[in-house]
Amino acid sequence: LALADWLRVLVHIGAAIPLALLLWDAWRGDLTANPIQFITLRTGKTALILLLLSLLCTPLNLLFGLKAVLPLRRPLGLWAFFYVCVHLLIFTVLDYGLDWQLIAETVAEKRYVLVGFTAFLLLLPLALTSTKASMRRLGKRWKQLHRLVYLAALLAIVHFVWLVKADIREPLLYGAGLLLLLALRLPPVRRAVARLRGRFVRS
Repeated sequence: LALADWLRVLVHIGAAIPLALLLWDAWRGDLTANPIQFITLRTGKTALILLLLSLLCTPLNLLFGLKAVLPLRRPLGLWAFFYVCVHLLIFTVLDYGLDWQLIAETVAEKRYVLVGFTAFLLLLPLALTSTKASMRRLGKRWKQLHRLVYLAALLAIVHFVWLVKADIREPLLYGAGLLLLLALRLPPVRRAVARLRGRFVRS
């Protein structure tokens, strides 16, 4: 197997571990005194981490020339979307018992729920068009569509900040990481990094 194939295998194993640990904790009855809140937070944080890791692949290639990580963007993004779906299912099924009227009222009344649901809606078309066939069919529009991931990630950070309310240090740390990843995509920053990398390669 090539390096990219090994990395893809490791991504799938690593991304499945949080789910396996969650199921293990559930089997042992070790989901704390508030299990719904516990698994909601765990799945949400896992989704956010995987989403940020998918955004990290391009800067890693830009900074260090690691082309092997570029194919990892798709599996990381899809695993992130999977955990977002689990996160949403916990909210709609376990927490609100599929009471759609109550769910709609909660989405309208609680800003962190509205922002989180909006992030899900932005990620949905990206997951549905993640195939090579979709890339060929959409052409240049595919890249334009998939830039929505940046907005979705920002909304996910806001969702996290508004959810925890009091101690926002952890979500702000994720937010700082996201801002750095976004800054590395700005054309002037990309050119500066490329020049700096070129000097190191020549030396």
